[in-house]
Amino acid sequence: MINVNGKIVSTSEILIENNRGFLYGDAVFETIKVLDNKVLFLEDHYFRLMSSMRILRMEIPMDFTMEFFQEEVLKLVRALNTPVSAVRVRFNVFRDANGKYLPSDRKIGFMASAEVLNVSAYTLNSSDYEIELYKDFYITAHLLSTLKTNNRLVNVTGSVFAEENGYQNCLLLNDAKNIVEALNGNIFIVKDKVVKTPPVSDGCIKGVMRKQIIELLQKHTEYTFEEGVISPFELQKADEMFITNVIVGVQPITKYRKKEYVNTLASDLINKLNAKIRLM
Repeated sequence: MINVNGKIVSTSEILIENNRGFLYGDAVFETIKVLDNKVLFLEDHYFRLMSSMRILRMEIPMDFTMEFFQEEVLKLVRALNTPVSAVRVRFNVFRDANGKYLPSDRKIGFMASAEVLNVSAYTLNSSDYEIELYKDFYITAHLLSTLKTNNRLVNVTGSVFAEENGYQNCLLLNDAKNIVEALNGNIFIVKDKVVKTPPVSDGCIKGVMRKQIIELLQKHTEYTFEEGVISPFELQKADEMFITNVIVGVQPITKYRKKEYVNTLASDLINKLNAKIRLM
């Protein structure tokens, strides 16, 4: 089932030849986890979506409130009619207008799709998870790179590269050759009890789970957190590395080239994250 502009349908019937999201990537999206009919991190998703739409100069309807956003997500989840408690929702907002590069209108449309998740709570994946750098293309460190838009060709080609070479993920670089993020989430590295992640100004996605993990780290009594530029040379010196996104929570990295890593902090953060969402 799909939610198209508030209507639950089995097929969208949106003509891709006229859709600006397809033609020009004139669209943004949120990947959301719904657990027990609760939209996790609702405010963070909503305000990031609003910010992205404003940056792209989309016209936001007056009734597109946080309550409206939540209800449209839950309406779709209820339509699945599944006993499974965890659902992944992709909420797409596109500029619903004609025109070429210049849109004829600033109004928006939306389409949301959903799929059932096999695991409800966040769990530690301790299986082998090897990464490599992806250097065919780079991320430019500017504001558009921090948005979740439909322009994700670096992530697509990087994912193909990872599969072709037997890696579970790759890290992306910006045009200054610094580490920005993973293909599907933000990156954190740990060295001597100091946890570091790239600043948004380096071009990384302003991740919702990134925000949750930073909040947990800032309260942690055993670790110090900092945002800072990460050089590729720091990766093999790190004690631990992990990737974050709202679907998996925290994904430990086990190997980069000849270096292997522990998952001590990742395991601790998953426990703290689950405790946090139980209180939501």
